[in-house]
Amino acid sequence: MRALASLLAALLCLAGCGTKAPADGKHERVLFVGNSLTYVGNLPAVFAAMANANGHAIESDMIVRGGASLTEPLKDGSIARALDGRRYAALVLQERGGDLLCGFGPESCADSSASLKAIARMAKEKGVASVVLLGTYQSMPSVSKVIVEREGAAADEAGIAYVEVSQTLQRLGGAQPALVWFDADGMHPGKDLTLLEAMLLHRQLFGALPAAQALVVDGPIYGVQSGLTGTLRAADAPAPKADTPRSIAYSADTTRSLLDALSADR
Repeated sequence: MRALASLLAALLCLAGCGTKAPADGKHERVLFVGNSLTYVGNLPAVFAAMANANGHAIESDMIVRGGASLTEPLKDGSIARALDGRRYAALVLQERGGDLLCGFGPESCADSSASLKAIARMAKEKGVASVVLLGTYQSMPSVSKVIVEREGAAADEAGIAYVEVSQTLQRLGGAQPALVWFDADGMHPGKDLTLLEAMLLHRQLFGALPAAQALVVDGPIYGVQSGLTGTLRAADAPAPKADTPRSIAYSADTTRSLLDALSADR
């Protein structure tokens, strides 16, 4: 797992370590595949903005649809077409919250695990340097531990890296209750959980946490009702719905408080 992360870090550093963007304007691309847990708050755009602010020239694409499992874009060929059409340095996968808990029936666990393995094989065959399973989260402490165990085991079986979210959210959420961890519906990620996930991905893919600085994300900041249909699109492409907010700003104080907590958590 560490070897994959190191390889990706080396590839991405060639494109822009130590600069805001390389002189030739070339960017490495990261593909996100997931569902509303991925697009609410537009994690792909937040991650790209954070990476660029820290000297890594990155553009994010995404294949996302509300309620979609990873099995769906695998079976309909969406992932294969995306990997055939563009060269990606990394592939970030996020499953529905209940699949690896068999929350959609006993077959959902088996389908999810099998799909992770198939996507990982496909990505490696097509030259993707790193494939990452980004974890989901559960509010009940006992269930949170189980989802982390199940997700970690599924990632290990697929031979890909795993970025744990749920137990970190349990710890940081209790310590910093004033942050916006959840959307108004109480289930989807709030803006600060999206920021936290971007930081965790930054650490996985570049080997270090980002700098404590203000961050402005220029891109649609999706809510639950996004209009997204599962087609490949750039993370900063215009939103299907005209009333979608077009940017979000994070203060230096917010990023510093999360980074301090993550640094102390290691």
